[in-house]
Amino acid sequence: MPQKQNFYECLGVPRNASPDEIRRAYFEAARRLHPDKNVAPGETEFFLDAQEAYEVLSNPVKRASYDATLPPEKPTASLVIQNILYSRKSLVNIPEAQLVYVLIEYSPNIEGDAPPAPPLNLCLLLDRSTSMQGENMDMVKATAIQVMRKLRAQDTFSVVIFSDRAEVLIPASRNQELNKLEARIQMLQPSGGTEMFPALDAGFHEVSRNLNNAQVNHLIMLTDGRTYGDEQKCLDLAKKASENGIGISALGIGHEWNDEFLDDLASRTGGSSMYVASPHDIQRVLMEKFNRLGRAFAEDTRLTFNLKEGIDLRYAFRLQPEPGLLPIESPVSLGPITRDSSLKVLMEFSSKLESGHTESVILLEGNLAVTIPSRPSPVTPISLVLSRPVTDDVTPLPPPPEIMDALSRLSLYRLQEQARLEVRKGDYNRASEHLQQLATHLLAQGERGLARTVLLEAERLHQQKAFSEEGNKVIKYGTRALLMAGEEKVKP
Repeated sequence: MPQKQNFYECLGVPRNASPDEIRRAYFEAARRLHPDKNVAPGETEFFLDAQEAYEVLSNPVKRASYDATLPPEKPTASLVIQNILYSRKSLVNIPEAQLVYVLIEYSPNIEGDAPPAPPLNLCLLLDRSTSMQGENMDMVKATAIQVMRKLRAQDTFSVVIFSDRAEVLIPASRNQELNKLEARIQMLQPSGGTEMFPALDAGFHEVSRNLNNAQVNHLIMLTDGRTYGDEQKCLDLAKKASENGIGISALGIGHEWNDEFLDDLASRTGGSSMYVASPHDIQRVLMEKFNRLGRAFAEDTRLTFNLKEGIDLRYAFRLQPEPGLLPIESPVSLGPITRDSSLKVLMEFSSKLESGHTESVILLEGNLAVTIPSRPSPVTPISLVLSRPVTDDVTPLPPPPEIMDALSRLSLYRLQEQARLEVRKGDYNRASEHLQQLATHLLAQGERGLARTVLLEAERLHQQKAFSEEGNKVIKYGTRALLMAGEEKVKP
């Protein structure tokens, strides 16, 4: 009997996939497509197809019989183009550790007209605690209303408000009556403290009610405060959101919020954290994020990898489309690929060769799982193998210009990272030296306002042995903003 489709394509695995890879792909498909969780049109058929594919491919006898019916495999163009650049042409055959930088780029392979903008399944989490009263609350309400007015008929939208408890103000649905929704937003009044987990949990359930791969599923939190005592529950929920293809981004307003916590929270899902210096910036930053979600080609990209013995992944940073520090444990959500901007990630490896001669070294081996809303069926994972030949030639060669440019632009951000690390160690003199170096580079680039803030914080470290809350965020997010080519920079 003719098959409805290729079983390997149905599960999104290559023909040479191992039994473990087939099993993982099926469980992933079952989790996403099960009718009890996913009511999107057509998803039940995908679920049944995945069940049938797994039944055949998980049985060695049935798989061999099925493989015999397949025509010869033809190379097909990948939906995502992968490009890899290395800082070293080769490693030197010496026992000392050697650094290797790798720039990985993923771009959409679009021929002809670009696919239509994907539907959004978006939930806004709005902090309504007492500290938000005044201009912050007014701007949050106005911006939430602006977002609602830009929604399309196919978009799903919800709003959760929170202080020391959470409330679903607008349940997830489509084609809602704007006048009634705007009235609900306008009636918001600040009160109470700040607890984030109830809001994240409520938002997760609102997005999950309409979860499917044919849309961008995302939570955006706006807050000006810290949460206390439930941080780990928030991070555990972020992990669960990532596994379900739901991104989380956060807008921190003012300078009282915990930037390290929100960075960690967002990065676990491939999302981003953003600094909003004043109420007047709330609308601009949120609308930039909203518009970027609408340009998504792939919102959910997840790298699963293994490191070989003697290899240490020391650092990973997403350069674009949204700069941010990435976790270095597998699996890691790399973030979005937009239709007009590739995803670029810079990795730093330390390689220590084993005794005895070897011809090449594998730095990392894994694959990238990509979810593309315009293609609801699973996409075959992209294999990623990072390796370098080993030679006895010690003649240094300059890295490719693209690597040099990435390292140069990232150097300012890493200087402030190093200063923060030295402060944690209690070495305030060394931290101040790093800030002074940073200020010198910023002045050379014409960033006088940011350089002034850096020098003030360097002096403050000498006197008070700590960063100021505001200066800390201005420096961190200001140097991060310098990585965003074409984007408006954060101003101190």
